[in-house]
Amino acid sequence: MSVAIETPRSPRPVRRQRRFNFEKWGWIYMRASGVVLVVLIFGHLFVNLVAGQGVKAIDFGFVGGKLSQPFWQIWDTLLLWLALIHGANGMRTIVNDYASNRLVRRIFKGALIASTVLLLLLGTLVIYTFNPCPAGSPADLLPSFCAAP
Repeated sequence: MSVAIETPRSPRPVRRQRRFNFEKWGWIYMRASGVVLVVLIFGHLFVNLVAGQGVKAIDFGFVGGKLSQPFWQIWDTLLLWLALIHGANGMRTIVNDYASNRLVRRIFKGALIASTVLLLLLGTLVIYTFNPCPAGSPADLLPSFCAAP
């Protein structure tokens, strides 16, 4: 019994090389952001859950106190941006792998880009415009770090 090997298909036509390899840079971003995210996430968990009184101390005053400090605003912004773009890049890879129809793939990627941009804008807006000490609020409702009116 002999086994015949079929002739391979003709090779794909040679395409002009792009100068910017999006897949390569997406792969590199996933690795670099993953390392930075591990540090940011464990720092976030340590401060919120281990240091101080633990999870029972997390309330409006705790969050307001953290978001009133520039260090934590930058920390949370980095965490938001890196995690959201990391996740969106992973979803883009899944869409590329499983959406075989070109139109469906473009619709999914467009929806992914739109939702990512919207969430980045809204999240950043919340981080930098959050005011735990609104003017005109009763003093007994304000957190302890707010100056009395």
